[in-house]
Order: sequence, then structure tokens, then C-alpha cells
Amino acid sequence: MLDWVSLCVAISLLMSLLAGYVLYSGLLTDIIVLTGSPPIKKITFVYKFKQGPYQKSVQLFKESHSIGPKLSCIGVFYDDPKKVPGPQCRYAVGSILSEGENEADEELLKSYETSGFKVFSFPEVTHVVTTSFPHRTVCSFLLGIRRVYPRLEHYIKEKRLCAHPFLEIYREGLIQFMAPLARQGDFYVPEVRKAERKLLEEEDLHSDSDVSGADSNSECSSGSGVLLSDSSETSPAASSGRSVSI
Repeated sequence: MLDWVSLCVAISLLMSLLAGYVLYSGLLTDIIVLTGSPPIKKITFVYKFKQGPYQKSVQLFKESHSIGPKLSCIGVFYDDPKKVPGPQCRYAVGSILSEGENEADEELLKSYETSGFKVFSFPEVTHVVTTSFPHRTVCSFLLGIRRVYPRLEHYIKEKRLCAHPFLEIYREGLIQFMAPLARQGDFYVPEVRKAERKLLEEEDLHSDSDVSGADSNSECSSGSGVLLSDSSETSPAASSGRSVSI
């Protein structure tokens, strides 16, 4: 009988610890989605571009963090996994070398380049859709993805915004989510831009009409939410994130 009581107590303690861990990780954190200033300024960052299920982006985050453990990590996700098959989803993951007018560490840059990372820059924009989530534990990452993206998607559709691609910045104990509302094309790494231009060329060969679902000032498409023009203007359209399919 005593052994049974001890077992029950041990199980209760374990469950309490697990519940506390999940709560601390952000299970009940309020998620407030806003339209406003971005959480980052103009940045220069290193990245690796991959195509495949977003779950595999974790390995790139780990690799980038291992080279520059003091740097903020960044992930950029270009396709909606609800519309695009996992093997075709595109993303870029790396670390921020400098922000604003700060200079990048040349030694760190060389280390990243030696490991196969490329260098790119994003501009500072005036308006983005943004929110944040605590990054306290490994569980925070999973909770953040599953809780934040449905809220972002709902907000963007409700406000009829054109917001893409979706960025995740990991720094100072937070996961900062943002999707630019202007100059979206500037947030597409060269690998994605090259693929999009090739796709447009192929579509032009098969049709003399304009692309359905996009006007001349829009950077939103009706499919995966990818870049269709070099315009810096925004237009009302439904946008999509990496959702809960991770």
C-alpha cells in the first residue's frame, strides 16, 4: 500500500512539474497581433536556403547558432504549407550579423561563409504585421509556431492585408514574428526571386493575359503567397503563413 501511495505522489509531482514547464514555455501567453513598426531595422544577415518541410528548418537554426551563439537567429518562410506540399516549401534560415548602421563582424562573416552561408540584406520598412512570443524553453518554439500563426492568419484575412513573407527573429528571450506590408519583394532571397521569375516567364509563354488574382501594384499571389512583382506598394489580399503544419 505504501509503495502505491509513493507512486501516486511521484506521478503527481511529475505531472505538476510538466504542467509548470509548459505554462512557463508560453502555453497561456496572450498573443497580441498589431500593425505597426517592425521589431528590426535594416539588417545584414547570413543564411542558407532550403526547400522542404518546415520541420527541417530546426537543423539550420542549430547550425547557425553554433557558429555565432551570441547572434540573433532569423528564419524567413515563403510558402503556405496548407497550399504548398511540404517538399516544395521554401525557407531561409541564418543569423543577423548587423542591424541599422552597425558593422558586421568580419571574422564571424568568414566563419559563416566557410560553412556555406550566404549574405543578404533586408531593408527597414515602416509597417508590418507583428507579434511576439516568449522563447524560454525548447517547448516555446513549438508552442509559438502552433499558437501564433493561426492568430496572424486570422488577423491578416480579417483586415484584408497583403503581408508576406513571414519572418521569425529569435533574440532576448523572445520570438518576434513579422510580415512586411510594403517592399515585400526586398525580403525574398535571390534563390526565391530567381525561381519566381522563371515561373512567370513560363506562364507568359502559355498565356497572353495577366496573372489571375494580382494587379499591377500587388506583390501577393493567389497561390503560395509569393512575390509576383517588384512593386513597393501594398494591396488588399489574403496572405498566409507557415501555419500549424510544422
